[in-house]
Amino acid sequence: MALFFQLVVDGLASGAIYASLAMALVLIFRATRIVNFGQGEIATFSAYCAWQLCEWGLPMMVSFPLVALLSFLLGIGVFRFVVRPVSKAPVETVVVVTLGLFVVLQAFSLWLWGSDQRAFPSMFPSVGWDVLGIRVTASAVGTLAVLLCLAIAMGATFRFTRLGLAMRASAYDSEKSLLVGIPVERMLMLGWGFAATIGFVAAALVAPRLFLSPTMMMPILLYALASATLGGWDSPLGAMIGGLIVGVAESVGAAFLPFIGADLRVVIPIIVALLVLLVRPVGLFGTRTVVKL
Repeated sequence: MALFFQLVVDGLASGAIYASLAMALVLIFRATRIVNFGQGEIATFSAYCAWQLCEWGLPMMVSFPLVALLSFLLGIGVFRFVVRPVSKAPVETVVVVTLGLFVVLQAFSLWLWGSDQRAFPSMFPSVGWDVLGIRVTASAVGTLAVLLCLAIAMGATFRFTRLGLAMRASAYDSEKSLLVGIPVERMLMLGWGFAATIGFVAAALVAPRLFLSPTMMMPILLYALASATLGGWDSPLGAMIGGLIVGVAESVGAAFLPFIGADLRVVIPIIVALLVLLVRPVGLFGTRTVVKL
C-alpha cells in the first residue's frame, strides 16, 4: 500500500507540471480559440534563456524573473507578428501556423545551444522527508505549491480584476466588447503574454528532472494536451485537475499494469482522456455551447 501512495505523490508532482502547461494552453484557447502547438517550444526557448543567464553568472533569483518578463514579451510578439495576421483565416491555417511555430522554435534552440542535455538549476532544495513510510521531496511540495499559486492568481485575476473581466469579455464576444470600449487586441496580446510566462514556469519546473534539451517539452506538451482535453478547454480549474489526474494515472498505471511498462506509459493519459470524453465530450469541467435559433 505504501508503494501505491508513493506513486500517487510522485504522480501529483508530475501532474502539477502537466497542469501548468495545460493552463497556459487553456488561457490561449479561451482568448483566441486557438490550440497553440508551439506552446511547449516557447517554454523551452525561455528555459534556455534562463539557463544561459545562470551560466553567465547571474543568480537564479535574478535570472528567472528577468526571463519570466522576457517570456511575457515573447508571447506578445508571437501573437502580434505570427498569430494576428492569420487570426481570421480558417482554423486549419492557424493550426499549421502553430505547428510551424513549434518547428521553427525547436530548430532555433537546436541551432543556438545544440542537442546536448544541460543540467538546469532547481528552484527547490534536494531534501525530503519520510511521512508514514512515503518519501515526500521538497521538489514535489514546491511544484504543487507553485501550481496552487498559479491557479489562485489566475482565478483571482479573471474573477475580481477589471483586467481579467475585460479579457474574459474579449474572449467571449470580441465584437460586442469593442462596442463597450474594451481594447480587444490588447487583451488578446496580454493573454498570450501571460500564457508564455506560465509556460516558462512549467519548463523551469520540469527541466531539473529531465535535463534541458530542445525536445524536452514534447512529451510534456502531449500530456498537457491530454490534461486540457480531460478537464475541458474552457476551464483553467479543469486543466489543473486534469493535469493532476493524468500525472497520477501515468505514475500508478505504469507500475501496476506490467504489460504497459515504461515504454507505453505515454498512452495511459490518452486512454483516460478518451474514456472520459466518451461519457462527457466537453471534458470534466467544460461547458456546453448552446446556440439559440
